[in-house]
Amino acid sequence: MLFNSYIFILIFLPLVLLGWYGLNKLQKYQLAQLFLAGMSLWFYGYFNIYYLLIIVLSILVNYLLSYALQFLPPLQARHIGLAAGVTINLGILFYFKYYDFFIENINYIFRTDFNLKHILLPLGISFFTFQQLSFIIDRCTGKAGHYPFAHYLTFVTFFPQLIAGPIVLYKEMIPQFEALEKRAFSPANFAKGISLFVLGLAKKVLLADVLALATNFGFAQTYFLDAPSTFLVILAYTFQIYFDFSGYSDMAMGLGYMFNIALPVNFRSPYKACSVKELWQRWHMTLSRFFVTYVYIPLGGSKKGKAKMICNTMVIFALSGLWHGANWTYVAWGTMQGLLVVWDNLGIVGVKGCEEKEPARFHIPRWLGWLFTFSFFNLSLFFFRSESMTHAFQMFKNLFSFKNTGYIYKLAATMDIPEFYIFKQAISMFAPNLLNTAYIAVFLLMLAISGFALTRKNTLEIVETSNYRSGFCWYIVFLFLWSFISFSQVSAFIYFNF
Repeated sequence: MLFNSYIFILIFLPLVLLGWYGLNKLQKYQLAQLFLAGMSLWFYGYFNIYYLLIIVLSILVNYLLSYALQFLPPLQARHIGLAAGVTINLGILFYFKYYDFFIENINYIFRTDFNLKHILLPLGISFFTFQQLSFIIDRCTGKAGHYPFAHYLTFVTFFPQLIAGPIVLYKEMIPQFEALEKRAFSPANFAKGISLFVLGLAKKVLLADVLALATNFGFAQTYFLDAPSTFLVILAYTFQIYFDFSGYSDMAMGLGYMFNIALPVNFRSPYKACSVKELWQRWHMTLSRFFVTYVYIPLGGSKKGKAKMICNTMVIFALSGLWHGANWTYVAWGTMQGLLVVWDNLGIVGVKGCEEKEPARFHIPRWLGWLFTFSFFNLSLFFFRSESMTHAFQMFKNLFSFKNTGYIYKLAATMDIPEFYIFKQAISMFAPNLLNTAYIAVFLLMLAISGFALTRKNTLEIVETSNYRSGFCWYIVFLFLWSFISFSQVSAFIYFNF
């Protein structure tokens, strides 16, 4: 079930809100929590009943392991439990997400012919696996206790964050479900939640999905693009992935507030960053937190010299790339990010106005740091979006060929959106020769609107500084109605694939 769908907004969300607050009003707290978990499982199983079996099995196995740890001495719990927890969770993730990738590479290297299983990737498996893995690791190291099953079940399945994050921790979620004061309806939180949800919905439906028309077409026509069209395709994708994931994060936080549950911030205007290191402190913040806490620090972090810091940084970014998908393109993308972060950490060149632990030898203006960061991130997305390394290198070749074959007109023609229909009909009647130019104007306008939106306050800042006067409320209503009408172009979120 998608947040941007009629069934979610008209049926699922009203039902789950009425059930949650109704049962809590009757002081049926345990039943209310089980109801919320059950509805969350319906939300997840709506995509495919097969997915439901996998997540339930994963939850039961991890909960039983947590229960069994109570009967082991601390040292055995730390070693046996940790080995079992990591093996089970990463084993499940490996089988469903990486098995075919592993076999493909074995066949290529050793010239073997092992059969691929073509396993259907369960939605959100990387998210709920890492979420449970963080709990099990803390449980084995004595940082977490054992919780009642209803609390654990709701912690894992709470539907706003189930499919595409944020990757929440037990210590920031379970105490909220335990707090009875959060079971009462809060008009202030509900208004904040609706505002966040609608603004995130508008990002997804009105910006990301429209830009997706051009990016999907462009990356499907890799060998035909010229330099201008390649440049516009990657710029469109840069904006698309931002508004898609940022929109989802806003909607997830908004839904959380509707239930009086505060989810962690996962996005904080990353495209305003003036260094790649700062960008990764703002983009998918909970994934970065997981890798820093459970991989980077245990490996020694930056406390054992620069050589070790460089090695550890490259490891977590390569793993971050692989986390996003079973393809060498993602590894290349992660490695490129790691190299740029290492460069920032070396402190050779600093950016004026950016926080730095150590003074840099040279400093550049903030605008130049931003330009380098934004440009390099754009280029790295060739790897992230391309279906193969060959296609990614072809996109680089297209961009730096400096050829203009006029393919930009075919690319721009994908901007045949409903909002443009009346203008298109008028142009077709009175000036048909200008139709291609008009499509280009629409495409450039969408990019300009996207770029302008990135320079403004982010969604959370807008909502927190709003006084909910009539003007803001009508603005939210307008955006909701416009987005709601546009559901005919409904599409899944990009991060559902991870």
